[in-house]
Amino acid sequence: MRSQAVRAINSLRHRVLAHSTFSLRPHSTSARRGPRLTPGAKALRAAPTIPFFGALFSSKSNSDELSGNMSYPDQRSDDQWRAVLSPEQFRILREKGTEAPGTGEYDSHYPSKGVYTCAGCNAPLYTAEHKFKSGCGWPAYFDSIPGAVKRHVDNTFGMKRTEIVCNNCGGHLGHVFEGEGYPTPTDERHCVNSVSLRFTEDEAAAGKGPHEKAKA
Repeated sequence: MRSQAVRAINSLRHRVLAHSTFSLRPHSTSARRGPRLTPGAKALRAAPTIPFFGALFSSKSNSDELSGNMSYPDQRSDDQWRAVLSPEQFRILREKGTEAPGTGEYDSHYPSKGVYTCAGCNAPLYTAEHKFKSGCGWPAYFDSIPGAVKRHVDNTFGMKRTEIVCNNCGGHLGHVFEGEGYPTPTDERHCVNSVSLRFTEDEAAAGKGPHEKAKA
């Protein structure tokens, strides 16, 4: 009697162990390899990559390095720039500051001819023909002299901002905005700080190099 009970217990234990071993095996078929995903894992795999999180911890732009890491022909040091710029010019051109809206010398300046040059290095940037009335509080230009302005697109925090700098010295000019609906040939607005600019009526300055002095 006792031997029958032992055999029955051993048989039951064998069946339980066999069932447990089977249930721990990965579910797979010839058409699908690997472990079966839970509903939560499936949702994570199907979700698109969200660029915001990558941008949140990045201080560099997607298309260009930030202007401080770029190489420009005019490589003066901060001390050298301080020697030739006013404190306000240094704050804006070299530290990427912004003047208060409606206060700039060239905000309401609409000459019939002339050239706007970089206040730091005298490189020609814009002509009088590029300037238009935008009502934004800063000088606005729909285009620049070819090759004079460099753009740095920054997508940090999921927002697109395009900084514009002098292509000769890297001096901060402002930002460029697109698709605002202004009736201009490019549908762009170069929003520039007056402090970053100098103006000359000498139209020949547009063809001069940055080291050739423009008339004030």
